[in-house]
Amino acid sequence: QVQLVESGGGSVQAGGSVRLSCAASGGAFSNYIMGWFRQAPGKEREFVASITWSGARTNYADSVKGRFTIFRDTVKNTVYLQMNSLKPEDTAVYFCAADHRLTLTKYEYWGRGTQVTVSS
Repeated sequence: QVQLVESGGGSVQAGGSVRLSCAASGGAFSNYIMGWFRQAPGKEREFVASITWSGARTNYADSVKGRFTIFRDTVKNTVYLQMNSLKPEDTAVYFCAADHRLTLTKYEYWGRGTQVTVSS
């Protein structure tokens, strides 16, 4: 069973930086797409960034381009989200997700989330 566990969340001042980690286990991830999503209170879940396990392709939401970077460590089976120049609008629960690409269903596996709070 694929398991994803996020860590690294916490409170930070506006303009600061946080690095989130997603530890992946239970699968052969070589063909997966790994993604980060977030959900703020009262809002829908939104896409933040994704990366193929190979690292060949990355995608970012327009709202985070130039501020956030997604990368992975294949030895540690860990995906990271480096978040710089944080804004209060970035406050949300951040979720790690994995898409095995075997079906049309996207992102079959999800972590339970980690809270990021950005104070003004």
